Amino acid sequence: MTENGVNSHRGRVLTMDTMNPNVKKVEYAVRGPIVQRALQIEKELKAGVKKPFSEVIKANIGDCHAMGQRPITFLRQVLALCMYPELLSDNKFPEDAKNRARRILQSCGGGSIGAYSASQGIERVRQDVALYIERRDGGIPSDPDNIYLSTGASDAIMTMLKLLVSGEGCTRTGVMISIPQYPLYSAALADLGAVQISYYLNEESCWSLDVSELRRALNTARDHCCPRALCIINPGNPTGQVQSRQCIEDVIRFAAEENLFLMADEVYQDNVYAEGCEFHSFKKVLFEMGPKYSNTVELASFHSTSKCYMGECGFRGGYVEVINLDPDVKTQLTKLVSVRLCPPVPGQVLLDVVVNPPEPGEPSYATFIKERTATLDDLALKAKLTEETLNTVPGITCNPVQGAMYSFPRISLPERAIEEAKEQGQAPDMFYCMKLLEETGICLVPGSGFGQRDGTYHFRMTILPPTDKLKIVLAKVKEFHQDFTQQYS
Repeated sequence: MTENGVNSHRGRVLTMDTMNPNVKKVEYAVRGPIVQRALQIEKELKAGVKKPFSEVIKANIGDCHAMGQRPITFLRQVLALCMYPELLSDNKFPEDAKNRARRILQSCGGGSIGAYSASQGIERVRQDVALYIERRDGGIPSDPDNIYLSTGASDAIMTMLKLLVSGEGCTRTGVMISIPQYPLYSAALADLGAVQISYYLNEESCWSLDVSELRRALNTARDHCCPRALCIINPGNPTGQVQSRQCIEDVIRFAAEENLFLMADEVYQDNVYAEGCEFHSFKKVLFEMGPKYSNTVELASFHSTSKCYMGECGFRGGYVEVINLDPDVKTQLTKLVSVRLCPPVPGQVLLDVVVNPPEPGEPSYATFIKERTATLDDLALKAKLTEETLNTVPGITCNPVQGAMYSFPRISLPERAIEEAKEQGQAPDMFYCMKLLEETGICLVPGSGFGQRDGTYHFRMTILPPTDKLKIVLAKVKEFHQDFTQQYS
């Protein structure tokens, strides 16, 4: 004992043995070991370590601006005016940007975006989000009171899952998620101690969703959990598919029949490139199916400022709209979001400008439309370029990138490579992607981080790099795959 009575040999309170065991189960491949190694290599390059490449190209994550996508002028102008209101007297800023900034500032405590907002989000912003949803969905009403602003879509998804998870043992909540999936979902379910119910997308049919597969997964899961929710990502991440209206109707009927809460992740709703494909919101389809469904099916749909043409990932703006939520549960939801005080107000400002862009006749309209169109057209060209180039490589097959920001090609790996990967305790596609990083400086995410059918291997690659750099990435991937196949054959 020390003089003050404290044991100097006391062990740590928080150790790997005493920490929350659920946290140890959390995995998030998009920022996993391969990305940590990429950061180390960047430091090595800066320190003068010689490599067979001069830079690390991070094609692992949908971080638009980090990959060179230019911000939309109007969005940044309104943000700048709200951040520094003295600029409202500067004639360099157009009047429509100033008007929106004044309108937002009038809704903030003390006229400053440095003030807390209401926990559900600034009321005026929620009203604008509701009007945006009504325009998007052809006039179907949206109630601002059903809209909760959030720290990106991820925060809202976590919040809704937190509400859904309950029970123990066979009554523990099961949540259906697609395989391949965005690792946020598996990580969140692990963190919450919920049961992951995996349903497989059909790679042979452009990653389509089949209700018979949903039913297979559901029936299998009922032996060990209580299935309560179904998560859909449309357009898909990492698989880039865009669901047809018929598919969405089938999913809604399935959810209604099986009494499942629907979660529709629609953050890529403007990112649709393939001819014949169109984004249909789950809410719009739900209401067009009539009161049998629109009055009963519980739905939470999510959107974000991080994707689409905006790409403003760092501002962490987003929202969830809830439909047919039990009023008492809604009270609990409002209480839950109040614990984190409020979403970042700059993110709320940005969201407001996204849902309330320049109108025809306003001074910023022409520039806004030009920039928005150019960004989406550029992504469409890169989606096609990626698919076509990867499909020229023997041993790589890539489905059309119909939407979102990623390709998810299937790779054939020699048996010797698979055996060596297993000897090193790595998934074969992790082994492949790590070698790709060490030899070329290209950082991709192995398909095993998203889930895939046994015996198949993939990687996820973003289509975001500038076209000239994307061509370099694709050429290096092609050369590496040919060399890797030869080395291990």
